[in-house]
Formats: sequence, C-alpha cells, structure tokens
Amino acid sequence: MRTHSRRALLGAGIAVVGSGLPAARALGAFGPGPHSGTDGSDPAPGSPRDTPDDYVSPDGPEVAETERKRNPGPVREFTMTATPARIDLGGRTVDTWAYGDELPGRTLRATAGETLALTLANHLPQSTSVHWHGLALRNDMDGVPTLTQRPIMPGASFPYRFAIPHPGTYWLHPHSRVQQDRGLYAPLIVDDPKEPLSYDTEWVVVFDDWVDGVDGSTPDGVLAELNRGMGGMSGHGGMHGDEDRAAGDQGAPAADGAAPVAGGPSRILTGSHSALLGGDAGDVDYPYHLINGRIAEDPHSFRAKPGDRIRIRFLNAGADTAYRVALGGHMMTVTHADGFPVEHAETEALLLGMGERYDVLVTAKDGVFPLTALAEGKKHAAQAVLRTGSGRAPGASVRPKELDGKLLSAYRLRAAESVRAVARRPDRTVELNLTGSMQKFDWAINGRQYTPSHRNPIRAGERVRLAIRNHTRMWHPVHIHGHHFALPNGGPRKDSAIVLPGRSLDVEFDADNPGLWMVHCHNVYHSESGMMTVLGYRKG
Repeated sequence: MRTHSRRALLGAGIAVVGSGLPAARALGAFGPGPHSGTDGSDPAPGSPRDTPDDYVSPDGPEVAETERKRNPGPVREFTMTATPARIDLGGRTVDTWAYGDELPGRTLRATAGETLALTLANHLPQSTSVHWHGLALRNDMDGVPTLTQRPIMPGASFPYRFAIPHPGTYWLHPHSRVQQDRGLYAPLIVDDPKEPLSYDTEWVVVFDDWVDGVDGSTPDGVLAELNRGMGGMSGHGGMHGDEDRAAGDQGAPAADGAAPVAGGPSRILTGSHSALLGGDAGDVDYPYHLINGRIAEDPHSFRAKPGDRIRIRFLNAGADTAYRVALGGHMMTVTHADGFPVEHAETEALLLGMGERYDVLVTAKDGVFPLTALAEGKKHAAQAVLRTGSGRAPGASVRPKELDGKLLSAYRLRAAESVRAVARRPDRTVELNLTGSMQKFDWAINGRQYTPSHRNPIRAGERVRLAIRNHTRMWHPVHIHGHHFALPNGGPRKDSAIVLPGRSLDVEFDADNPGLWMVHCHNVYHSESGMMTVLGYRKG
C-alpha cells in the first residue's frame, strides 16, 4: 500500500476541505483568550504570555512523536458518506441525515494495534466532522471543527488515519452543532488480539432517542425552542456557530445553520423525574426511542440458541436520555465499562448516560424475551427481542421486572487489576464547575460558554485531577476526549461519567496524549449551548 507522511496527509486533508484560512492557523490557533484551572505553576491565566503559541498544536511534532510510539500496525480501510437519507424506523419513515442509508451506520471493526483509515465524504448541506468517541487517538484526528481540524465542507471529504491503541466498544458521531441527534452515528468495535472472554455470539445494541423528521421536528428546531421557550439566549451562536464562516463558506445555503426552526409540536419535556438522576430526567420529549434503529412496535430481533453465551455491547447514542436497561428473565454479568475491563459483577439492570458503553455476558434461556431500554424518568421505552425458540413476541408496553431489580452504574464497579490506576498524588487540579439553568438554557463550565481559544493548561507527564462540581439542578454526563479517567476508590477507567445535580466528582488521568482536548457535557443540547471547555497541553 502506498504510504504518506503525516504532514503530507494533513496538507491533503486541508486542501480537500477547501478553507481560506492560513495554514499556520488551521488547527486550534484562534487567538489568545483567558484561561483557568492552573495550580499556579504556569503563567497567570490571561497573561500576555498565555497565547495559543504556548500550546501544543493538534498537528505539532509532539503529537506526531506520540503517534510514532504507538507503533501503528496494518491499515484497516473504510469509506463513509454523510448524506440525507430516508429511514424506516419500523412502520414510521423519516427524512434525516445518516451515514449511508443505515441506522445506526454500519459497524466498523478493527483490531487493537492496527491503523484505522477512513475517508468521510460530506453530502450534507452543512459542514460536518467525525469524532471517535472514547478513543485515545492522535489529536488532529479527534474531529472537533475549529479546534483540531477544519470543518469538512459540503461536497468535500476528509481522510482520517490513526493508530488504535486500546480494544473496546466505541462509536463515532459528528461534533458539529446538534447533528448527533439525527442519524449520524455508528459503532466502532476494536477487538482484542488476546481476547480473554469466551462466548458463542455477540450483539451490538445501540440506544437512541429520536425526534428528527417526526411531524416537522428537527434537532435544530428543538434547540431553538429550548433557547426560546425557557427564556433562552437569543443570538447565541452555539458550539460551532461560526465555523463555516471562518472556513470561507459564507454563501452556501444552510451551511451556517441550522434547518428551519419553525414547525412541529413542542418538544420541551415537562414533569419528568428520576430519583436515579437526582431530579429532572431531561429537556426533550422524544416521540420515539430506538434500539438499533427500530421502534418498540416493530422491534429488532436477536436470535440465539438456548444455552448460548452472548456478549452484548450496549451503547447509548442518545442526545438527551439516560436508559435503564434489562433483559427479561436474565441476569447480566458486566465485563467492561467504556471499553475497559472491570471486575465482573452480576446485575439485573444497568443505567447508561449519553455516550456510555457497557459490555455484558448473558447465558440465553429458552423462549422469547424483551430487551428493554427504559427512557429513565421519561415514561417511554425502546425494545428489542431475544428469540431462542418459538413463541409470541412481547408487546411494546412490556416492562420486565428486572428493570426494578438490582441495578449497577459505574460507581458500583471496580476496574480490573490490569487497568487499575496506580495511586499517585495529582500534579495539577483543574476545576470544572458545571453552571447554568433550564430556564435560561445558559449551560456553561466555570460560568463561561465554550470558545475554542479558551484553554485549561496541563503538561505532559502530569497526573491531572478534574474536580467536577455540578452547581445546576440537572444531571450531566461529562465526557473527556483523548483520555480515560479513573473513577475514585479503584473505580473503572472511563471517558464518560454521570454527575448528579448538586454533587461533586473527582476523577484523575495521566496526561500522556498531547494536544487540545475537549471536556463537555454529552447532552448535545447542553454542549451546543456552551457546556464545553478545552484542556490544552503546554509546550516544553
């Protein structure tokens, strides 16, 4: 296979997306801005010396050297197209955006140690990108427009290429506006070349909350209604509101925007409550909840033989919904959280926030059983069916008793010894105060809405503690890019964790992957409204 240098590949990618920005300012260098979260060892936040040039660039030599040390292996090649699509959800057909004509997008599969090479063609009316959720990959492939790459403009394509260091259950989705709440997501399974588990078959099970194309609704319209209907923030540009103008796309229809916001019924959720989530369950009243792209009335059917040992990879691709998950008549043994192994633990039910993944083992019984994902606090559910024999499929309204049985979340799990964090005093603490309200919909971190130029400085080699304090009355699933933090007291290694209202969470990670990395709420409406920030590696 013909090979290219990293610099040549980056240059080719920039040429393809067709931007007018100077090359030296293509990735992450967007001017000085105030900073927070240091431990006093760096220049004072906002000082004249605290400029983008003090930070590792996403395509800098530090990033290239870290990638070289990963010793990228054989190349696994894929192509994918982001395009408008007409999708059958199971008796209800909607117009949406998807990867190809599938929902979810086809599962990508590779082996740890390989190199993944995927070319994304953008046939959408907006710019887009691909974020590789959960992967500790090279920074210039992380897929955050205006921070780690230029936006992929309509009609253009972009070549993603990076080493895959860790096995596990991951996924990919855009990091542009509220595009993730359409059909733009797909699982990524990274196999372990030394797989320790033994099982007969495997399922990838993707949960999603769905509103796009239903009675005139779009995610852009939902966000506009949330901002307007809750006292909102007129004129707020959102997470990437200026990216297309910055990339020279001022004249393209809808490239800056957002689809029409009028039309369709109100989607603001009122009266939801969940004790598990500490109060309000979410902001959006979704008409449908899906498992592998199907509604409960026409469910996806999984087949196995009685006695089969099944590995199930659960993935919550929802935008605003936590799911309480159970397989009727069965116990589940949790083996992995967010891709990393945990001490095996039996449970009847699991709670998954947005972006979280869990792997479980199940021994199939004889019959027909509901696999139910209850939209926590929202009174609706997604459902699929396990069929190992003859019999009638359970109705859409069936709620297996296991949903109210023993329930596990990440905080009740322990990391497997092989991946448990070594005890070490943190070198730096970064304070992340989650702020904002549902009334104003002014979600932010440390009272500041996201801007690419604002960085929280860290240095390579440090043990970093994220001190997350939720000052809001809403729960938030907090996600870190490019790293995996350890939950306290020997807890699992994860990249996403639920932080309940009024609660605090201290997590730690080793700063071993240089670049500019986002930390944000994985409720797409909260992040798009500003609840995001950047961890920036300083040079030297």
